Amino acid sequence: MNNEMKIGFDNEKYLKMQSEHIRQRIAQFGDKLYLEFGGKLYDDYHASRVLPGFKPDSKLQMLLQLKDEAEIVIVINSDDIEKNKVRGDLGITYDIDVLRLVNVFTKIGLYVSSVVLTRYDKQPSADAFQSRLESMGIKVYHHYNIKGYPSDMDTIISDEGYGKNDYIETSRRLVVVTAPGPGSGKMATCLSQLYHEHKRGINAGYAKFETFPIWNLPLRHPVNIAYEAATADLNDVNMIDPFHLEAYDETTVNYNRDIEIFPVLNTMFEEILGESPYKSPTDMGVNMAGNCIIDDEITCKAARDEIVRRYYVALCDQKKGLISDDEVMKLKLLMKQANVTPEYRKVVAAALKKEEETGGPAAAMELHDGTILTGKTSDLLGAVSALLLNALKHFAGIDDEVLLMSPHVIEPIMDLKVNHLGNNNPHIHTDETLLALSICANTDPNAKKAMEQISKLWGCEVHSTVILSQVDERIFKRLGINLTCEPKYGD
Repeated sequence: MNNEMKIGFDNEKYLKMQSEHIRQRIAQFGDKLYLEFGGKLYDDYHASRVLPGFKPDSKLQMLLQLKDEAEIVIVINSDDIEKNKVRGDLGITYDIDVLRLVNVFTKIGLYVSSVVLTRYDKQPSADAFQSRLESMGIKVYHHYNIKGYPSDMDTIISDEGYGKNDYIETSRRLVVVTAPGPGSGKMATCLSQLYHEHKRGINAGYAKFETFPIWNLPLRHPVNIAYEAATADLNDVNMIDPFHLEAYDETTVNYNRDIEIFPVLNTMFEEILGESPYKSPTDMGVNMAGNCIIDDEITCKAARDEIVRRYYVALCDQKKGLISDDEVMKLKLLMKQANVTPEYRKVVAAALKKEEETGGPAAAMELHDGTILTGKTSDLLGAVSALLLNALKHFAGIDDEVLLMSPHVIEPIMDLKVNHLGNNNPHIHTDETLLALSICANTDPNAKKAMEQISKLWGCEVHSTVILSQVDERIFKRLGINLTCEPKYGD
């Protein structure tokens, strides 16, 4: 059977269409376009899950098509530096993520011109970070809190408002404004620059590039519901854009924060530019993703899968005391809107059945062709480690009874963990399993053949009957496996 991922999104078409559309928007304003990049610019795994075929670095590849015209400005909230705010998906602080982004962009040939410290108030950590950036040769600018923002227009659009912010020196027609996470001040940075550019007689414009919600898909399309699930902690709600409906008699989808702020933005455009170039929040966007879906059925299934995954992640976070009951309730409502239940995720029933049969923690994996594999807890291996080995055997066509790893390799690892490192759990984790397998691959042809199958795990679905360790969770993430767990701890 074919185990390749089913594709519902044309990535090549997207790269071409998106870059052309941005060029058209630059031409609309003449001298310069400030393009706010919402969501993840470099590693958009949410988009790649709900739009199968979308590459996690698609936005980056699209920018590469514009690299001679584009420069990047990275924005970070000074308070987030002070609080050591952490990016949840990567487990690193926002300031470290800025350094990571600078490195990634520069390495592939994109020009990073500066970093902006927003809400700057001489925070010690922000000053230390500035020194670090400047030692690397990166320009740093300060933007400040503006009294009465965003409602007091007289103050905002004056020398006491945007006027007191540093003017960011830019040299290219397309200025991409991005950030390590939400609340960094991307939009305010763009608008501040419009004010400064206008004072200098430069025709500059603003546009927004946000993948979700997809404006030309129905409001209750599973892909748009999946976006609400992904932002359940922010209380984002997808809405029909009332401004677009009134202006064009056309139904489009946007989200509540952009719709709520649009009247303010519109007034700002009128104050700064003389007239507003936009009649609706949808007008501000440049996203072409909806035009590149080639199989709606595949994307709908992928989005429904994502909604259920988000629900299980929330249940586990609730068990850990990390989130409120309200977030779980919201995800339950979103599942209902998408017409799915937890049982929609096939690996859940398979894992629970295996646990019932064996009396210990178990796990199940669904391959792209629909095959379900399971793993059980043994004296040597945890359930997810056993499951990984079973999957690699399956891909390599190796009989289930064949041992891929010699006990002579596993036992010293267990001895080290228990007798020397003080670990109460003798079962080897997934990272230790893969290391042991790679050692065995030097002398065992079957182990070598199994190791060669690792890339086939990308995009497979796994469910564990217990909450896994952070080590196991990280390995599954790196392997590209979509993991969920029952909200309970193992013994």
